[in-house]
Amino acid sequence: MFFAPLLALLYSQQQKLTPEEMYKQFKARSLDFEKKGLAEPYKGISTNGTNQSGLYKIQRTGVSTEPARKAALAFLASLDPETRKKTKFPVDDDEWRKWMNQDFYIRQGAGFLDMTDKQKDAAFAMMKASLSAKGMQLSRDIMKLNYTLGELNDNDFVRYGEWRYWITIMGEPSATEPWGWQIDGHHLIINYFVMGDQVVMSPVFLGSEPVIAPSGKYKGLTILQDEQNMGLKMIRALNEAQQKKAILEVSKTGNNNLAEAFKDNIVLDYAGTPVSGFDAAQKKQLLALINEYVRDMDDGHAKLKMEEVRKHIDETYFAWIGGTGDTSVYYYRIHSPVILIEFDHQRPVGIRHLTPNPNLPFKEHIHAVVRTPNGNDYGKDLLRQHYMQHPH
Repeated sequence: MFFAPLLALLYSQQQKLTPEEMYKQFKARSLDFEKKGLAEPYKGISTNGTNQSGLYKIQRTGVSTEPARKAALAFLASLDPETRKKTKFPVDDDEWRKWMNQDFYIRQGAGFLDMTDKQKDAAFAMMKASLSAKGMQLSRDIMKLNYTLGELNDNDFVRYGEWRYWITIMGEPSATEPWGWQIDGHHLIINYFVMGDQVVMSPVFLGSEPVIAPSGKYKGLTILQDEQNMGLKMIRALNEAQQKKAILEVSKTGNNNLAEAFKDNIVLDYAGTPVSGFDAAQKKQLLALINEYVRDMDDGHAKLKMEEVRKHIDETYFAWIGGTGDTSVYYYRIHSPVILIEFDHQRPVGIRHLTPNPNLPFKEHIHAVVRTPNGNDYGKDLLRQHYMQHPH
C-alpha cells in the first residue's frame, strides 16, 4: 500500500531530475528495499511462523525439462561474455529474491532493451519452452501494455516500454543439478526453478495498468479478464453462510495484496471460508479458478501442480474483500498449504492523471500473485533437500 504515495512523489519530481539524477535516486531506493527485504534469510510464507513439513519431495515426474534446459543454454550462448557474466548467478544466490514490480526498481541481468533481435528470440524461446502457450501470450501482452502505459504518459519510454524487462539465469542449466531463470520487470515477474524433471514456478507476479489498451500501438489488447471474472463468479457461487465467512470486508478503498515483493517470510493465517465446506460443484469451480493461474506454466508440470492442489483442497480457504456487483472492485485470496493466489484491483499509479478518482482502486490496474507457501518459493525446499543428499 505504501508504494502509491511514493510513486506519486517520484512522478511529481520526474521533470525536475536529469536521467543521471533519476537513476541515482532509483538505485538508492532499490538498495533500501533490498536491504530491508533481505534482512533475514529466506524461510517462506507460513500460517504461524513454522513451515509445514513433508509437503514437497524430490522425485521423478516423467515430464521432461530438457526443452527448457536446451533453450536456456542457447540463450546464454547468444550473449557476449560480459553480458553472460552479469546474467548468471549461483543457484542459491539471493538474486532470486531481488524482484520488484515497481518500474523504478534497478534490475540485474540481460535487459531486452540491450538485446539484439537474435538474443530476444533466444530469450523468448527459453520462456516458450518453460511456459504454456497461454503463459507465454500473457507475458508478451503484459510487456506490450507497458508500452501502452508509456504512450499514456506523453510517450515516456524512459520509465516504461515493451522491452524494459531483464532475465537472469541461476545455476548452470543441467539435466541433474538444480538451476532456473527469472524474468523481472514492471508487472511481470516469473521465477522458474528446475531440478531434474521437477519444476517450481513461483513467485509469479502478473498485472498491468491499464489492463485494456484504450489507444495506441496495441489498442484493444486485454489481459487478466478471466482471472477477474472467474473470481467474481466464485464468490457468487457461494451460499449466504459461506459468503458471510468469505467476505472479510465489504468496502475496498485501498490495495490489499500481501505477498508481493520482499514478502518471502510473511506469516499469513488462513482467512475466509473453508473449502472443506464446499459442495462438489463449488470445489470444481474453485479448482478451475486455481487452474487459470497454474496453467501459465507448461502443460505437463501444470497438471502435476494441480494434482498437488487437489490433494490439499480440503485444507484450502477462499477470502474476499470488496463488493460482488458487476462494477465492483475487489480482492480475493486462495490459500492452501501448497499454493497462495492473490488477485487485487489496485489504486491508479501510472495513469492517475486519467482517472476521475485517483485515490480509489479501479479495474484498470490489476495485480495478481502466485506463491508456494511453506518454504518452496524459488524451489527452496527442494534445493534444501538436494543439498542434504548431495553436500556442495
